Amino acid sequence: MEHIKTFNQQTFETAYGPMEIQGPLSSHQLAEYAFHEHLNAFRPPTKQFEALQSIADFREGRIIVATHNQTIVGYVTYLHPDPMERWSEGNMEDLIELGAIEVVPQFRGFRVGSRLLELSMKDPFMENYIIISTEYYWHWDLKGTKLSIWNYRKVMEKMMGAGGLTPSPTDDPEIISHPANCLMVRLGTKVANSSIEKFDELRFLTRNQYRKAREE
Repeated sequence: MEHIKTFNQQTFETAYGPMEIQGPLSSHQLAEYAFHEHLNAFRPPTKQFEALQSIADFREGRIIVATHNQTIVGYVTYLHPDPMERWSEGNMEDLIELGAIEVVPQFRGFRVGSRLLELSMKDPFMENYIIISTEYYWHWDLKGTKLSIWNYRKVMEKMMGAGGLTPSPTDDPEIISHPANCLMVRLGTKVANSSIEKFDELRFLTRNQYRKAREE
C-alpha cells in the first residue's frame, strides 16, 4: 500500500498572536522548529521531539504540528499500532493509530487539539484508513486541567469528534479495565469491507479467541 501524504496548513489568531497548524511534516521540516519545553506528557521534551522526527519518516507516519513563533506548541501523531498491541496482529496496512496528541497548557482554550485533528482529516488519503485512538484515563492531565475523569472524558470525546473519531466497543483488557477508558475509531469512506471485518475481529479478539478455542 502506498501511503500518500498531502500537506495542509491553517493560520488562526490567539491571545498570544497568530498560530499555524500544518502537516504532515518530514523530519527535516520538523528540525527547523524549536520544541516547547512543556511538551513533556509522554517523555522529556528532547526525547519526544526525537520520537516525532522518527515517526515522521515512517512510510505511514504523520506528524501534524501547531507552531507559534517558530516553536512547536502542539502536535498529533499517526502511525501503525505498536507491535506489542492487539491492533497490530492483523498486519493491516490500512489501520493507523492516533498515537499521541499534546498541547502546551498555555495554549489550551484555543481549540488547538481540535484544529490539529481537523487539519489531519483534510488530506483525502485519510479516507483509506481505519484510524483508532486508545484512550486511557491514566494518561489524561486531570491535575493540570482540574477536571474530573468524566468531565475530561467529555472534553476528549468532543475533541476527537472534530476529527471524526467516535467511541467504539471492544473487549481489549486494558480498555475495559476502567469504564472511562475507550476506543475511538474513524472508518475512512474508502476502506474495504474486508478490512472492516478484520478490524471487527481485532476489536473483539478475546471473545473470538475464546470461541475458536471452544470449537477446537
